Amino acid sequence: MKIESINNSKVKAWAKLKEKKYRDEENTFLVEGDHLLNRAMVKGKVLEIISTDETMEFPGIPFYLVTPAIMKKLSSQVSSTNVIGVCKRLEEEEIIGRVCLLDRIQDPGNLGSIIRSAVAFNIKTIILSKDTVDLYNDKVIRASEGMLFDLNIIRRDLIESIEELKEKGYQIYGTDVNKGKELKEINFPMNSAVIIGNEGSGMQEELKELCDEMIHITINCESLNASIAASIIFYEVNK
Repeated sequence: MKIESINNSKVKAWAKLKEKKYRDEENTFLVEGDHLLNRAMVKGKVLEIISTDETMEFPGIPFYLVTPAIMKKLSSQVSSTNVIGVCKRLEEEEIIGRVCLLDRIQDPGNLGSIIRSAVAFNIKTIILSKDTVDLYNDKVIRASEGMLFDLNIIRRDLIESIEELKEKGYQIYGTDVNKGKELKEINFPMNSAVIIGNEGSGMQEELKELCDEMIHITINCESLNASIAASIIFYEVNK
C-alpha cells in the first residue's frame, strides 16, 4: 500500500509510537534501519514494514510505501532511515541462566550497551527495575544493536525478583565502588545474579542488604561508566 499524506491515520498511529505512553498502550515499538529490522524479523517480531524504497520485498508482512516526508516524521534519527519496522513487544519469560538486575539505570545508551555485553558474555536474563529507562526507547534499541531480541528481559520490582532468585538457589552479588571483595577473587557459580546500580548513586541500600556478597572493581580512577563496569563483571562471571 502507498501512503502519501502525512495526515494519514496510519502515519499518525505510527508517529505516536515514538512516545512511551503509546508504546505501552499498543504493545508495539519501532525499529529503524536494515540491521535492526533484520534482527527483529529473525525473531518473528515484525508486524508491519514502512519504507521509501518500493523495490523492497517482505513476503507475508504488510508493507507500506511512504514519502520521504512521512519517513522523516516517523524517524527518531537526525538522518532519517529508509525503512522502519513496527514490532510487537518482547515476551517476558521465566528467569533462566545467569542474571543481571539493573537498579534505576537512566541513560539509554548505558542500557543498550549493557544488553550487548550481556549477550556477548552469556548473561541470559536481565531484570529491569520499574524505574529503569524504557527498553523500547529508540536510543536503547540503537545502542543495543538489536541484541535486545536475544535476551530474556523482564521489568519488575527488584526486591521481589531477588526473593524469587534466592528461592531458585541463586547467589546475589551487589556492586559497590568502596566495599566488598575484589572482583577477580570471586568464583561465580552458574546460578549467579549481579546487580548494577544507578549511574550516579549506585545501588539502593535496601538491595545491598539482600545481597549474599558485595564486589568491587579495582581501578585507577574515581569511577567507571555503568555499562563499562557491567562488561567487566560479565566477563568475570562468564569465566
